[in-house]
Amino acid sequence: MQSTIIPAHVAIIMDGNGRWAKQRGLPRTEGHKAGTEAARAVVTRCRELGVKHLTLYTFSKENWARPKDEVRTLFDLLTTFLKREELSLKKQGIRLKVLGEIDDMPMAVRLVLRHVMRQTEGCREMTLNLALNYSGRDEILRAARTLAAKGTPPEEITDEAFSAELWTGGQPDPDLLIRTSGELRLSNYLLYQCAYSEFYFTDIYWPDFTPDELDKALAELARRQRRFGKTGDQLA
Repeated sequence: MQSTIIPAHVAIIMDGNGRWAKQRGLPRTEGHKAGTEAARAVVTRCRELGVKHLTLYTFSKENWARPKDEVRTLFDLLTTFLKREELSLKKQGIRLKVLGEIDDMPMAVRLVLRHVMRQTEGCREMTLNLALNYSGRDEILRAARTLAAKGTPPEEITDEAFSAELWTGGQPDPDLLIRTSGELRLSNYLLYQCAYSEFYFTDIYWPDFTPDELDKALAELARRQRRFGKTGDQLA
């Protein structure tokens, strides 16, 4: 890859699993399975490149409205993935974190998530955030309510104080947001954190988003001039 600029934080909306499967005459579940393998490859590539934070939009609160069988399959794939990849995550020094309401998920999923988070909490090479049962608007409301419950005076509610109460507290905001499948919207994802993120949209469905495609997105980022609302060139 020609780019020498590696973002500290990459966020991805992994979209298009169902359409990928339909295009091939396969059930949607096969698309989700293929999407899991794509996620595995991208996690490894980010770790190799030196990306310190990777956030994957895994399951939104809106996804509960999908057919029950599909939701069950998504959680089964998640638990299988975590059990299979636990040792690999530890070996690569990847810490697992969850952005979202864990307590509302099935018990089997909660147990696996908490186990892998405990096993990897000492890892420091990269943080892998899984946005699970996640809503950007709910995250903002949750942070506001937390500050209110603490009795924080209005003048002390700074950007830093507010950011600290988000699920991503302590992590940098995404430098780059990638969305696959040709859709051009945020879908209630990291609404506060992506205020100055660069967006990269591709028509490629998520199961076909290879590490080479990731490299293309990072090369595109390197060509952009990030100004953060100011004049002058400020590259990440």
